[in-house]
Amino acid sequence: MAQNASPQFRLTVLSPGGRDPEQHFPDAAGETSHPHAPINFHAYAACTRGSFHRENKDAIAAATPVLLLLRGDFRASERALAALQKEKRSVAVSLKETGLHQIADQLRDPARLARLVGIVRRADGCIAPTPEAADFYRTIRGSSDRVAFIPTPYPIDDRRWDFSRPIAERSGIFVGTREWSVLSRNHLAALWAVRELSGQTGEPVTVFNLDGRKGARQLAGIGFAADKLRVLDRRLSYPNYLREVARNKIVFQLDTSFVPGQVAGDALLCRIPCVGGNGAIDRLGFPDSCGFARSIDDLGKIGLRLLTDRAHYQETVAGIEGAAARRLSFNIVAEELKTFFGA
Repeated sequence: MAQNASPQFRLTVLSPGGRDPEQHFPDAAGETSHPHAPINFHAYAACTRGSFHRENKDAIAAATPVLLLLRGDFRASERALAALQKEKRSVAVSLKETGLHQIADQLRDPARLARLVGIVRRADGCIAPTPEAADFYRTIRGSSDRVAFIPTPYPIDDRRWDFSRPIAERSGIFVGTREWSVLSRNHLAALWAVRELSGQTGEPVTVFNLDGRKGARQLAGIGFAADKLRVLDRRLSYPNYLREVARNKIVFQLDTSFVPGQVAGDALLCRIPCVGGNGAIDRLGFPDSCGFARSIDDLGKIGLRLLTDRAHYQETVAGIEGAAARRLSFNIVAEELKTFFGA
C-alpha cells in the first residue's frame, strides 16, 4: 500500500451515500465551529489534514489513500471499493458502526454478511477503532496481515479543543449514557449507581433526556433528590455539549458495548475523569477507572474516592493529558496511519 504514501501523508475517509457532507481539514482539528467535529472517523481525516467525503468521485479526485467506511447494506461500499481500486487507490476498510452489538445487528442478514466478507477480503487492509473489531477482520481475512487497531484520536494536543475548567469550578456527576433502548449501554444501571453516589457525596447529577415524557417518567421512578438532578432535554452543538460536561467533576457510565468510546473521548477534551465504560478510548485514556474487568461496585468505589479525596482527584486530573497523549493524540495517530498505509 505504499504507492500513495508521502512525507506529507493525508488520508481521505469515504462514507459512500452517507449523510455527513464533504469536509476538509487543512488545519487539522481546526476551530471548534466545524460542521462535524474532528472526532470518530472524521478524526482520522483531521489528524492527517485530510478530507471526508460521501461521493466516490470526490474521494478519487483527492488522490490519497482512502479509508472506506462500510455502512447500510454494503452495496454502495462494494461499488466504491471497485471504483477506487480501478483508479489504483490504496483502500483500507472499516465498519462505520463497530460496537459488538452493532456488528451483530448489521450481519443478521446472510446476504449482507456475504457482501461484507467479500469486501474485507478484497480490500488492501482493515483499520479498526477497537481491538475487538480488529480481531473480527483478522478472522475474515484469515490472518493478521494488513489489519490494525488504530484508536480514533482526539485533539488533546490542540489547545483550541481544551475545554477544561479549573477544579474549583467543577461540581457534580455527568451521566455519559442516554439510550434506554440500547441494552448494552446499561443506562438504567448507571443512573441507579449515580443516585447512590449523589446520596453519599451530595454531588448534583446531570443527565440528558431526549425521550420526552417517557424519559421523564423513567427518571422520576429512580427517585433522585429534587435538588440534585439537572436534566438537559435538547440536543446541543458539540462545543456546547463539551461545556456542559466540563462543569462536572466526573463522567460516569456503565456501557459494555465495546465501542470506540466517544463518552471517554469527550471527558478527555474536558480533562475530567471518566469512570466506567469498556470502549477503546476508555481503556487507553482511563485505564485506572474504566469498566473493563471491573464490577459496578468497583466503579462506585472509584467514583466515590474521586468525589471525596481532593488530593487524589487533583492527581488524577493532572495525569489525564499525559496518559492520553501516548496513544490518542492527533500527532500519534497520524503517524500510525502513515505507517499503516506506507508499510
